[in-house]
Amino acid sequence: MKLCVPIPCFFGDLPFEQAVEKAAAAGYEYVEIYDWAQLDLPAAANALETNGVTMLSMCTADFRLTDPACRGVWLDALKRSCDAAGVLGVKKMITQVGPDTGAPRDAQHQSIADGLRAGAQILAQAGVTLMIEPLNVLVDHPGYYLTAAQEAFAIVREVGSPFVKVVYDIYHQQVTEGNIIPSVTQNLDCIAHLHAAGHPGRNELQFGENDYRNIFAAIDKAGYTGACGLEYRPLLDPTESLRAARRLYGEF
Repeated sequence: MKLCVPIPCFFGDLPFEQAVEKAAAAGYEYVEIYDWAQLDLPAAANALETNGVTMLSMCTADFRLTDPACRGVWLDALKRSCDAAGVLGVKKMITQVGPDTGAPRDAQHQSIADGLRAGAQILAQAGVTLMIEPLNVLVDHPGYYLTAAQEAFAIVREVGSPFVKVVYDIYHQQVTEGNIIPSVTQNLDCIAHLHAAGHPGRNELQFGENDYRNIFAAIDKAGYTGACGLEYRPLLDPTESLRAARRLYGEF
């Protein structure tokens, strides 16, 4: 399994170009970001190429899929995000689905699926895979709609596009429901990327209650060939934290 550096978690106070250098110096070939609109896209692309680093994922510019009234705004943001992804060489993007609007859950579920279907042609033309993300509402994202991994998988299967998948965040799902290894290994057809953090605290993997060596070994054995973003708040010095993660988890 490839490990990936979410730049804002480790080097968010640095210009992107310097952050990429730091990630590369720590031995990483893969990074991800959230807000691409803050980047000088040509300069960022040059920094990635110069340092031999690939940007695996970034976020879309709008997240409001639960409300059908916002679909036009979301689709426009998706198109702009795909254009930016083309400059940066990014092949995967994350979209949260938005807040629980208070409408019936089946209506919000349908709105998400309909919006993703509407965006599938944009994604296919760009060659970009869009990933919806279940999040926990108990600690980090109160009011968010999509919490259960099984609902995320169901949406992906309903949409039926190879360009619509799930980013499965092990930390969020541990907070929400646990059952990590079966949830991942039985649904690899729906998962395009992983995130991980130690729980509780959302810090280094080795400081939490999950045995990530067992988790990663099981996912690797099941045939996962993607990456895992280390989406945590480091308690150690950021560079040392990344080097420790490679020592502990980099061989899968």
